[in-house]
Amino acid sequence: MPILSKPSQFGVPTSKGAEMLLNLQPTSSVSIQYHPFFGPHDDLVLLELDEKLLSDVLYQRVTLRGQPDEDAVLCTKSKTYLVKFVGTSNSVFLIPPADYSTSHESGGENYNQQVPTASVIKVAPGNMELVEVAPRLDKLKSILSENLYSSDEASTAMGDLYKWDDLINKVQASDDELKAGLQALSAVEIDGYWRIVDEKYMDVILRMLLHNSVLNDWSLDSLVEDKVVSVLESDGFPRKLVYHCLNVYGSRVEEAMDGGVWRLDARRVCVHFARGILREGKRKMESFMEEWLRMIPEEIQPSFDMLEGEVLTEKLGVETWVRALSVSSLPTTPADRFSILFKERAKWEWKDLEPYIRDLNVPGLSSEALLLKYTRRSQPSIDAEPVFSAR
Repeated sequence: MPILSKPSQFGVPTSKGAEMLLNLQPTSSVSIQYHPFFGPHDDLVLLELDEKLLSDVLYQRVTLRGQPDEDAVLCTKSKTYLVKFVGTSNSVFLIPPADYSTSHESGGENYNQQVPTASVIKVAPGNMELVEVAPRLDKLKSILSENLYSSDEASTAMGDLYKWDDLINKVQASDDELKAGLQALSAVEIDGYWRIVDEKYMDVILRMLLHNSVLNDWSLDSLVEDKVVSVLESDGFPRKLVYHCLNVYGSRVEEAMDGGVWRLDARRVCVHFARGILREGKRKMESFMEEWLRMIPEEIQPSFDMLEGEVLTEKLGVETWVRALSVSSLPTTPADRFSILFKERAKWEWKDLEPYIRDLNVPGLSSEALLLKYTRRSQPSIDAEPVFSAR
């Protein structure tokens, strides 16, 4: 439904206004006239809303976000909507409430009878519409990656740092979507600022945790929080970063007054070490597997399937090579995502492509619709696996 703001500067109070139109019958009519303050009023716009958003807007539970060089978005607590102007060929008259309308007298035998008249203050050329869109989180990754938190405290003071209020002013996403984006980036709040911890520093903390698990006979499925934190603090790691390490590579499985119990996640640990090996470039499969298996703790049973969406394999002659391509490093916008993927490979089998697009979030578009829009599907035979190439 359209919403009209009540302008405080519009005219002298009289008797009739927009209220007289609320119960107007389909076959009825009403006289209209120009309001004394009729004009373009560019600061007064119509906003068309879905019924489910009406209460959020009326009770001011929404915010407009965006920089001057960006299209504006409207955010509720959990969703993001692009604000679009839609023109109309019909004349839409904006009539202020009763306190700001006017009346006039008719002539003839009813000269002394006052005729109610609606005063038009503006003719609207169209209205603003809201279209649900995916949060624009690529900017979040970009700005937080400019200044990684590392073990060298001097380096952490360089560059811009961002508090929560800074992020909601810069990133076009709802509060819930922004929190989910920070979690996906493994960001942590340190001294009031949101930071991404350098992978090499995280590697040092994780290795020390695993080393101490061997020395102290800790099970990786039942790490006692207080013991882990106490030991790693004595090794010189900040308490906040020890908790962050547990959060990134594990999950709390038991709550307790003294902190509870954590379990390391096998896949997250295996992915971490695979990334470290491939950071310098691709490796032959045999060489990669040998080093990777050597780095994994004995309690964890690694499987190459754990690296789905993290690595690509390719045949070069008789050799199979492994190289890094993490889905977390790819853009969140479908057009940019598919562009990069087809630069990596001209043709993709579905089993290889699916891990790299399953996280794409476009309201109103399914994975099948995205494939139709951005890819061409070919299938040499009925029994063959489908192959996707750029459209």
